[in-house]
Amino acid sequence: MPTPPHAIGFTLDPLDRVSEKRDDDAFVATLRDDPATRFLLFVNNVPLFKRANGHDPLFDAREAAQLGTPLQSVFLGREADRRSLFALSFEEGAAGLAGEGVEAVELRPVAMQGLVPPPMISALGEARSMLDWHRRHGFCANCGQPTDSAGAGWRRICGHCHAQHFPRVDPVVIMLVTDGERCLLGRQPQFLPGMYSALAGFIEPGETFEHAVYREVLEEAGIRSTDVRYYASQPWPFPSSLMIGCFARATETEIVVDQKELEDARWFTRAEVAGMLDGTHPQGLSAPKPFAIAHHLLKAFAAGELD
Repeated sequence: MPTPPHAIGFTLDPLDRVSEKRDDDAFVATLRDDPATRFLLFVNNVPLFKRANGHDPLFDAREAAQLGTPLQSVFLGREADRRSLFALSFEEGAAGLAGEGVEAVELRPVAMQGLVPPPMISALGEARSMLDWHRRHGFCANCGQPTDSAGAGWRRICGHCHAQHFPRVDPVVIMLVTDGERCLLGRQPQFLPGMYSALAGFIEPGETFEHAVYREVLEEAGIRSTDVRYYASQPWPFPSSLMIGCFARATETEIVVDQKELEDARWFTRAEVAGMLDGTHPQGLSAPKPFAIAHHLLKAFAAGELD
């Protein structure tokens, strides 16, 4: 399969995560106190940006302190110049930087519009996933008691039963099923008008990603498939999924749409897909933008890269 392009969002990870040093509290404290260290600030899962010159998500310690005491702190890693990067979350309504040209902007439009460089998009995605995990896992799943952050923010420990909890990633298959010169696309009610995309679904316990592809396509569109081939993956921090992009070949072609999952599903020719990608489809139909892995699955099919 072709090498996936870095235009797939959240895939250009710039950081050395130094995971072997996360339990060294003195080491982490030294990094946090280094004047060169920078902080990504989030309020209610939304990153903050300095707007004096574009969208700058990097704050120094003095600027971060103006928001008060953070709810959570996560050591994300070191950049190529060995500058450390932390993520901090604050209570909703924190306004210590108000009036200083700071704006909260949802990560999804920032990423889709390319408002910051791709490596920083990946760091912001890592930060959002981790901070949201802390927000939603403050209590022990084993005994129900409060848990505390540990390991530079990469673990939570229950002080009552001593259970350790680690960040979770939810694997999702996203697959383009082909039938010669055609591919199967669907749309959900929340999609933009006229947009179709590859089918997708969560992998269930006990499944391989190949079996998840077979099951999801059969459940959502009534199509049996085979020959699953891996293409690329994409972290998706909403809240914390890993999109596993695949191709598969249909063994039957009569579509039966599961109306609980999809609004519509149909076969599209290679020429139609090319028009959806470049905005020339005669019916005005469209496809996901280059930020999404679905775009690259469709682009590979339209370009004949699977032949």
